[in-house]
Amino acid sequence: MTIAGAAGAWGDSSLSTPQLLKDGRADYIIYEGLAEITMAILSRAKEKDPDQGYARDLIATIARNLEGYRGAGMKVITNAGGVNPRAAANLIRAAGPSVSIAVVSGDDLMDRPDLLGSLTHQPMSANVYLGAQPIAAALDAGAEVVVTGRVVDSALALGPLIHEFGWLPDQLDLLSAGSLAGHLIECGPQASGGLMTDWEDMASWVDPGYPLVEVSEDGSLIVTTPEDSDGLVDVRTVSEQLLYEIGDPGRYVLPDVTCDWRQVSVEEVGPNRVSVSGARGWAPPNTLKACAQISDGWRAQMLLFIGGRDAVAKARRVGHDLIERGRRMLDAAGLNDFRDTHVEVIGSEDSYGSNSRAVAAREVILDIAVHHDSREAVSVFIREVPSIALAGPPGVSGGGAGLPSPTPLVRLDCFPVPREAVIAVVEVDRKSVEVLPTPVSGNLSPTEVSGVKSYEGPTISVPLVAIAHGRSGDKGADVNIGIRVRHVDFYPTVLRELTAERVAGHLDHLGATSVVRYDLPGIHAVNFLLEGGLGEGGTASLRFDPQGKAVAQQLLDVEIEIPADLAGHPAMREI
Repeated sequence: MTIAGAAGAWGDSSLSTPQLLKDGRADYIIYEGLAEITMAILSRAKEKDPDQGYARDLIATIARNLEGYRGAGMKVITNAGGVNPRAAANLIRAAGPSVSIAVVSGDDLMDRPDLLGSLTHQPMSANVYLGAQPIAAALDAGAEVVVTGRVVDSALALGPLIHEFGWLPDQLDLLSAGSLAGHLIECGPQASGGLMTDWEDMASWVDPGYPLVEVSEDGSLIVTTPEDSDGLVDVRTVSEQLLYEIGDPGRYVLPDVTCDWRQVSVEEVGPNRVSVSGARGWAPPNTLKACAQISDGWRAQMLLFIGGRDAVAKARRVGHDLIERGRRMLDAAGLNDFRDTHVEVIGSEDSYGSNSRAVAAREVILDIAVHHDSREAVSVFIREVPSIALAGPPGVSGGGAGLPSPTPLVRLDCFPVPREAVIAVVEVDRKSVEVLPTPVSGNLSPTEVSGVKSYEGPTISVPLVAIAHGRSGDKGADVNIGIRVRHVDFYPTVLRELTAERVAGHLDHLGATSVVRYDLPGIHAVNFLLEGGLGEGGTASLRFDPQGKAVAQQLLDVEIEIPADLAGHPAMREI
């Protein structure tokens, strides 16, 4: 059975659907659109208009292509229903041809005060992550299109696999393999060349290839992409996506299964074809993850162009002086100080902290962000910023973009809820369908630590990127960085050199409270979790890279010592 990943986020390319329809191999096509930041946006939209709250462009794409899906024999699964899946389903129903549409809900906790007791503020929205069983139940009942609210991303693929193959809740290795299949394609083109460290090896991004995963009943799978696209599927692209945002690879906790992917292996079996095997599964937990979106004051972010000699120093002074001027104005108006401020000079490598290699740049972008309880206070600051072009140094411009408006700062608060307290609701063509509960039995996976052998021979210094590649992203307020060596010969060096302590020191400017390393010997990789590395987290961060997408690139520049006899290794990347 073949599943296509047509979207990795709200705002993904409209080119994916015609590409995958033309390819014609997929039995199912999935659209993933619910990042944690997206949930905050959708919650605000529904607050303004109760008929909104879903990812409109993804739902509109599905509605436009109903005849195409049916002609190609494809069924559609999407979580783009967001915080209002019924409204999303209604838009699809109104599109034209009659199709059987299912809505999966029960994730909304706003009418469950008994489950929100741990929250200190009234949330805008609160949703629990559901699993794959409700999706499978909808397909069992004949649904051609399944629209969900909050489910774990990988469930969009695991649900069809359970439906097609009849996998049982206690077949945990199979459920883990199916979850891995979903994880590999849930971010769309990220598995087929997108975000690849070795981006120069991509021929083009004009026609990005979207991933397909071919899954067999025994859980074996192959990742590929349409032949006439610019997609690239190899060990690097698949391994980077495998590592993406999984935290502890031995305990990647999902509603249906606790996944152990430490011994997963990847192998190229043909052009743009990679085989993935070795997933293990353990019992899921007794609780489910829930996240609430909490309004926490107001924010504004402004960008100014700063040009001329000593542009970096000039920009820093402009930023800090504007913040100080804003503080004085707030005090004069009887308003409290800002809750938080952020000044970042883009072009000076501020995001690299003390590892910056920037020289005396002559043009930079100044990023100024503020957070305050009061919308009025943020408005006062916004109105004052343009005056620096008259009262400040030469070479300052706003770029003609106009002034932003204050926007609510939405904080994410995640918490566990008892599994038995959550009841998934499935309606197919507005008729209720029974969903069997997921049993919880068996043991959770143990944690293993790789042994590291000392080395006393001669060494040479190289940047990590010469022998490894990687990817980073957010896990709430934490940063996840996955690093994989380019050849097994380099793995002992990375285990020895790239300790949690070394990573914490190199990335100390992120302010992480702790750094934990997990090892994945199956793909010769390590995975780091930098707890608190995003401050308040992506939805509330004032940083220009609030989700830590560029952090792996920072780590790949660290200098490490490798055995001298590995110099000139054919797998080493020339830097």
